[in-house]
Amino acid sequence: VHNTTRPAVQLRTILNRCHHFPSFVYGKESFNEDGTEVHVEVRPRKGSKAICSGCDRRRPTYDTARTQRSFEFVPLWGYVVFLLYFMRRVDCDRCGVTVERVPWADGKNRTCNVYRLFLARWAKRLSWSEVAEIHRTNWGVVCRAVRWVVAYGLTHRDLDNVRAIGVDEIAVWKGHKYLTVVYQIDAGLRRLLWVGRDRTEESFTGFFTMLGAARAKTIEFVASDMWLPYLKVIAMFAAQAIHVLD
Repeated sequence: VHNTTRPAVQLRTILNRCHHFPSFVYGKESFNEDGTEVHVEVRPRKGSKAICSGCDRRRPTYDTARTQRSFEFVPLWGYVVFLLYFMRRVDCDRCGVTVERVPWADGKNRTCNVYRLFLARWAKRLSWSEVAEIHRTNWGVVCRAVRWVVAYGLTHRDLDNVRAIGVDEIAVWKGHKYLTVVYQIDAGLRRLLWVGRDRTEESFTGFFTMLGAARAKTIEFVASDMWLPYLKVIAMFAAQAIHVLD
């Protein structure tokens, strides 16, 4: 027997469950003229102050834009979804009059951060063009989403305690063009650390420049083939490591 006393689930209820912003509330939902897009209005919670985009402090509102800015959100049931919001400007005693910082998107980007993460995850499984076609966006949006996620990962990754690495080349494009790739291959932690164009000494040296001399001296094991440029660079920067040749 179904419980018929439960309230109907509304779109704003779903949004609040999966993507809640304490200082904002979801308002009216509507379709666009041809019924292919869902528009959801967002408004500040009553009495809340906007955040200055310069210093991240809550400051009084200076004025509010007269036109709504649209932010592309995660698609829902085959519909393209946009959040609509009237941006405020804040009166900051430190930064002057600035446009507020909103929690769902960075700077002037018109794509919600959660949507960029959504696209980047799909881009690990499919080509960027396929991801764009399936989710009814364009290749550039997918490309920028991937770059944003990669930039975040590079900024926040920890390169300490790398004890074992593997280096190899992979063929790309046509005409014997290669990339040098370096992986961490420690037990329980395997990840891509670095990619460099070509398979030269100069290219591979870029990895150790990025890693730093102190971290390079803590490497205990290196796995590689017998490509001479790799052997020379390993001997130069990680001579203390046990070198496993395939």
